[in-house]
Amino acid sequence: MEPILLIVSSWWWIAPAAAGAGAATYAGMTTRSRRARRLELDAARAEESQAYRDLVAAKARLRTAQADMMTAKSRSSAPPAHAAEARRELQAARQDEKTASLALRASRTRVKAGWAQYRAASSGDPLPIDRLYAAHDAVNTRWLAYETDVDKALAFPQMTDPRHPATVVFLRAQREALAKRPTLRDRVTPQQFLEYRVAVRHLEATFSEAERQAGVPGASRPNGAGATAAAGLTAAAAVLSEIADRLPALIARIPPPRANEPPAGRVP
Repeated sequence: MEPILLIVSSWWWIAPAAAGAGAATYAGMTTRSRRARRLELDAARAEESQAYRDLVAAKARLRTAQADMMTAKSRSSAPPAHAAEARRELQAARQDEKTASLALRASRTRVKAGWAQYRAASSGDPLPIDRLYAAHDAVNTRWLAYETDVDKALAFPQMTDPRHPATVVFLRAQREALAKRPTLRDRVTPQQFLEYRVAVRHLEATFSEAERQAGVPGASRPNGAGATAAAGLTAAAAVLSEIADRLPALIARIPPPRANEPPAGRVP
């Protein structure tokens, strides 16, 4: 009996320590799970804070532009160019203030939607970061089909041609999304989530635009700011490509100067 009592008296602290460690581990896992499910809501709140700061800066710029405009009007000796420049700055400041105000309203709407989605989510629903991972992987899977499927590769060669402007824009967006993809899904910050979400949305828009320009049946025209930027980059790349192709022919058509003719722009 005495050896048993000796063992109990020596190791009595093991049970409370094990229980405390288990409780701490469970609390840590629960906290990480709750934080992971709240990630989209936290990102929306961070976006709202940034939009509020942008609005404050836009209002300050507007007040400065209004003061400069009144100063330009009060000085009768000021040249007209100063008044015109102050008027242009005032118009730009008003537009920026309006844009910042709309952006803040949109961010607050996203916070409300994120809160409602967070409250309605269950433990079986995928995490916000997992949904982004799935969207990113879905675009990569669709693009790999043009690389591995011979019929698709022959029918739509532009999708695998890195010289095509729309494909170039898509490949750049693909590289950017890969760079923004978090490696540790349990340690993603709201700022990382925002940057990765923007990259994935841009990737989806550029891929849809590449499919549309390649003539893929059923390709939808992308919408939104990301699609507008992608279309602008694609159009600019197409213009530069056309200029580069036509430049040698244009240079060849320039007649050589005559022997007695002075160089262009110089009066004899």
